[in-house]
Amino acid sequence: MTLESSNPQTQSKHIIVCIPAYNEENNIADVIQTAMKYSEQVIVYDDGSTDGTSEIATKCGAVVIKHPKNKGYGKALSELFKYALKMDADIMLTLDSDGQHDANQIPLLVNPLLNNEADIVIGSRFLKKEDVENIPSYRSLGIRAITKVARVASYDHITDSQSGYRAYNKKALSKLRLYEDGMAISTEILLKSKDQNLKVVEVPINIKYFADSSTHNPISHGFSVMAHLMKHLSFKKPLLFYGIPGLVLLIFSSLIMYNALDLFSATRIVSTNMIILSLGFATMGILLLATSAIIYTILSLFKDRIRDI
Repeated sequence: MTLESSNPQTQSKHIIVCIPAYNEENNIADVIQTAMKYSEQVIVYDDGSTDGTSEIATKCGAVVIKHPKNKGYGKALSELFKYALKMDADIMLTLDSDGQHDANQIPLLVNPLLNNEADIVIGSRFLKKEDVENIPSYRSLGIRAITKVARVASYDHITDSQSGYRAYNKKALSKLRLYEDGMAISTEILLKSKDQNLKVVEVPINIKYFADSSTHNPISHGFSVMAHLMKHLSFKKPLLFYGIPGLVLLIFSSLIMYNALDLFSATRIVSTNMIILSLGFATMGILLLATSAIIYTILSLFKDRIRDI
């Protein structure tokens, strides 16, 4: 598999491969050596490893950025983005250090960028049936659930929002400012790419799963990503996030109050519980509607300034 382009000028593109790593001394050498076949430079961000990851990566010819403390996948990725910008890279590709991603598939992700077909290319595990069958069922369900939510706020054609196997052109690198330290950064990239009108395409990849390959708890991973998505939706789509629940609560309030009045009309019994419940729902509904209106107004008035920030 080779790097190709319909435009001969793109053969001179500065392509770098970036690898976030944490305690991967057993796998990092193979990943680096394979990645070097397809790039001018391999950069390893050692996120506070306590083993020989940095030493092995250096011996293999990679540039090593070592952080003394483990700060998380998001922090490593955001620092690699900064490094790629500093090095004036035309294309930056990221892949995992544990050997799950096949570095020989790098051209699959890079070629669409060389041919100006996209700004970001994602290696998806869900485009081919045989690739999906290799994913443990609990991971597949979790990734699909997160991806469905991510589609609401980003790209409706994405099938794998959590893939770490991605490639970015210079335009994408210059427009993305990342802040998440944890695994939610994969979703943050999609949300901000949508805001910046970047074109994202997916290509099929296969992946190897090992019994002890993941250092991330899938439950905490899922919660952190969902929390980030909810935070984003609450700010970007306030009428949907706050307005609809507020309206539903007001409807419930009205139904309960109607039953309370109907009961009083028929029996002259005042249902205090029903009235309190109705007033409680009404108060929450009004607060949510007011919140949605306030946030929507602020976004409308300061849209350009907020986008710049």
